[in-house]
Amino acid sequence: MIRILIFILIVLGLGLGFAWLADRPGELSLIWQGQLIEMSLMRAASLLISLIAAVLIAVWLIRTIWLSPHTVTRYFRARKRDRGYQALSTGLIAAGAGDANLARKMTARTRGLISADKEPLIHLLEAQTALIEGKYDDARRKFELMADDPETRELGLRGLYLEAKRLGAHEAARQYAERAAEKAPHLPWAALATLDSQSQAGQWDDALRLLDQSRAAHVVERKEADRKKAVLLTARAMTRLDGDVKAARDDALAALKLDEHLVPAALTAAKALFREDNLRKGASILEKNWKHEPHPDVARLYVRARGGDTAVDRLKRARKLEALKPNNAVAMAAVAEAALEARELLLARTKAEAAARLDPTESIFLLLADIEEADTGDEGRIRHWMAQALRSPRDPAWTADGVTSPTWLPVSPVSGRLDAFEWKAPPHTLSATVDHEQSNADAAIRSLPPVAVEPHAHEPAPAARRGEAPVILEAEREEASPEPQPIKVTERKPSEPIADKAPVKKTEKEEVTNGERIPDPFFGRPPDDPGVRDPAAGERAPEKTGFRLF
Repeated sequence: MIRILIFILIVLGLGLGFAWLADRPGELSLIWQGQLIEMSLMRAASLLISLIAAVLIAVWLIRTIWLSPHTVTRYFRARKRDRGYQALSTGLIAAGAGDANLARKMTARTRGLISADKEPLIHLLEAQTALIEGKYDDARRKFELMADDPETRELGLRGLYLEAKRLGAHEAARQYAERAAEKAPHLPWAALATLDSQSQAGQWDDALRLLDQSRAAHVVERKEADRKKAVLLTARAMTRLDGDVKAARDDALAALKLDEHLVPAALTAAKALFREDNLRKGASILEKNWKHEPHPDVARLYVRARGGDTAVDRLKRARKLEALKPNNAVAMAAVAEAALEARELLLARTKAEAAARLDPTESIFLLLADIEEADTGDEGRIRHWMAQALRSPRDPAWTADGVTSPTWLPVSPVSGRLDAFEWKAPPHTLSATVDHEQSNADAAIRSLPPVAVEPHAHEPAPAARRGEAPVILEAEREEASPEPQPIKVTERKPSEPIADKAPVKKTEKEEVTNGERIPDPFFGRPPDDPGVRDPAAGERAPEKTGFRLF
């Protein structure tokens, strides 16, 4: 476009020049070697321009003829290079598609058309071809050559890193990632891989420094960077909690500013504040986190925030949590556990059954079994709740890469990935599928067997005392009806537990009062525990206490 514009300007200038000369005619006289040459000015200008054009044409012809061998050589070289790049492009596409035969064929053709010293992509094509053919040693050697070349260093380190990860050589992969991050800190894969390796090694300060650099270089998005930094600060606070409580508190509070819903950060901050006797602030942090999403660990720490409290005090704190998040299974379960410790068995049973109706999980039926043991001690009813627990879905737990942990961990022990643990239900195996039909809470409560009580010789049966239909034993039925009775065979479902027909042996600690068996003390707790009501107290009015929450 510029050349055409220049050509138009030259022609326009020549036209204007000839028009100017035509408007101003004149004669030109030239004496050369004794001869007088006269002509008009227009003719002289035309001859001069023609002479210049002839000289330029002659120079172009001479230059073309002189450079013709080089021009021909360059033409064939360019054609060969174009064919080589076409073969290289086809080979890379074939390698990406997994066509090993075509990729190997294009590699050989590219080698014959283009020099590998002039085009480093040939090394990449050869490495990819070796990978899809299963020649991993050859591919690794090609990546090492690329890593030594400054032009392809990052590409070679990337290939070596992936190969080390495939072989499970995590130390080698870490070194390749750190080398790439040092040479090119703008590479996201290198920065994130180095961040994971430093986190796995517990180098929290270095990991935080690298994360800040990556965020400044716009390698990691702001939201993701804030989340990862909150996890790193929480991990560092957990390591500092036993040695430096103040530093642990500051790190945990900084993590909550970045992600206010991070449960481990809230737990760590509350623990640090409780150790500093700042119960009110620690409780407010737990309450704020509880309002967003109730968590059993938050309830457990909140209820037991102050050491030396009685079981009744812990029950009051659990009921306050329930008031903050009503109609929630986790809140009801927390109240049921606290009521069980306080020997408020009716309240514990009510809350546990309500929680089972909302979310019938394994732990809530186990809690009902504990309540049953403390209330009636009936082995049949306890086994009933235990069977329901076996058929119920598992409780949520800290899960990452298919493994669960009793506590939150910042790094996955399987993959080494940062912030991998999530609070969710663990995956079920095929051999441990849940019978959702049998895990229904209402059906489980309705099918609960009655309490087995041995009647006295001088008293009517317990069913008769309650106004229910008396239970007729098989021996009495046989004596009452001389006619032979048909035998009824009941088919047992595979999921139903087999009742234990063996008599229950009484332990040395059990006592018999009025013909009834009294179970052992609840969980071996001494009778002078201020959190347990004395059964012998009867209907005594509870003592008034001046309790104030936090």
